[in-house]
Amino acid sequence: MSERSAPPGGLALVQALVNTLDIESGRDALDTPEGRARFGLTEDGVEPARALRESLRATLLAHAGHPPHREVAPLGELLARAPLVVTVDPADGSAALAPVDDGPLLSRIAAAVAEAVTAGTWNRLKACEAADCHWAYYDRSPAGRGRWCSMQVCGARAKMRRYRAKGA
Repeated sequence: MSERSAPPGGLALVQALVNTLDIESGRDALDTPEGRARFGLTEDGVEPARALRESLRATLLAHAGHPPHREVAPLGELLARAPLVVTVDPADGSAALAPVDDGPLLSRIAAAVAEAVTAGTWNRLKACEAADCHWAYYDRSPAGRGRWCSMQVCGARAKMRRYRAKGA
């Protein structure tokens, strides 16, 4: 739904996972072989990926100052199960958290979150406040107060609803 540019680093993976569900239409990309392949998932991995997706969505709503969309497993509890290791670049000595292997989606998401926290970008990944959207977007606004994934769609709808409510 969003015309915004991609988030930095590993946050693109987080955003892509959250945006596999189109709430308005009910379409879930994880229902298709192509959608699962994008994340390296088998059919057995779909339900845990959905739980992770909705936990991420609740966290991104919190980043935007909104309550969770529904009750979900706490993101910290899910990410605590992800096997990560500290890697050190021999060239410059920089350190990072990385998945033990490249396979598990949970580990890749945990590494992306750790990278974003370190870079100071984690709280800029948000979920649209529109209840029929909740699409993930990266807020590049100077004050970090973006509310919608798209000003042209979700923002315009919200403003029109407010306008009509005033005039009635």
